[in-house]
Amino acid sequence: MSLLRRSTLSVAFSILFSTLAFASGQAPQTDQQAPDSSSSTATQSSSSSGSNIYQQGLTVQERLRQRREQRRQAAIHAMYDHLYEVYVGMGFNRTVAGPGVIGDYGGGLQKVNLYAWNVGFTRFYSERWAVTLDGRGYYGTQFLGPNQYNIVKPAISEYAALIGPSYRFMMHPRYSVSGRVMIGAVFNNYFGDTNGFTASELGLYPDSAAGVLNISLPIEYNFTSHIGFRCSPEYFMSSFGSSIQNGMGFGGSVVYRWGKL
Repeated sequence: MSLLRRSTLSVAFSILFSTLAFASGQAPQTDQQAPDSSSSTATQSSSSSGSNIYQQGLTVQERLRQRREQRRQAAIHAMYDHLYEVYVGMGFNRTVAGPGVIGDYGGGLQKVNLYAWNVGFTRFYSERWAVTLDGRGYYGTQFLGPNQYNIVKPAISEYAALIGPSYRFMMHPRYSVSGRVMIGAVFNNYFGDTNGFTASELGLYPDSAAGVLNISLPIEYNFTSHIGFRCSPEYFMSSFGSSIQNGMGFGGSVVYRWGKL
């Protein structure tokens, strides 16, 4: 019995020691796996959080951009939401007043600078489209050159009435750029200062009415929603005599707007 008891105890101790040894060998592996798992989870959480922050940042930027655009559109609408407009200004047109005299004293006439007053009324049908009624008068002196009549620089004038559409193709709260085309009639007064000499004698176009085409590019700066200043390079084509006069000019005017579309 003593031998059997010792054998049983010995086997029991062997199993116990084996179990402890196995448990002590597995514990470090479990401890190593746990940090790896928690580290992976933390990395994924950090990555997901960073992605969410980035997406939220894009959304905020987009909202800010949309709000800025909305404020800009509201400012443009407040600036150009007017029904009527009047303007008063001045300008000049560089043209020629006649074919010149053919003969010993003649030749083609030099181009002359005509200085102008200009008034107009505009009716808007949208913030971009409008129709303008325009009136202007041009004044200058035409150099004729030496001649037998001793009339070298007679005073001349022209008066025009035009109508046509305009379109704003660029609009900002402070400025706008438009295109405008007008047609109408122009009347010249070239012989008020010629002491009764005729057109053929002086080489000027006879006093008459003619058709006119005006193409301009108005550029406008707004001081307020009602008051602005406009400048515009212009092409001014008239048809006195049997030829076409291709005039190039410039205009500037003060603009006042009122009413609501």
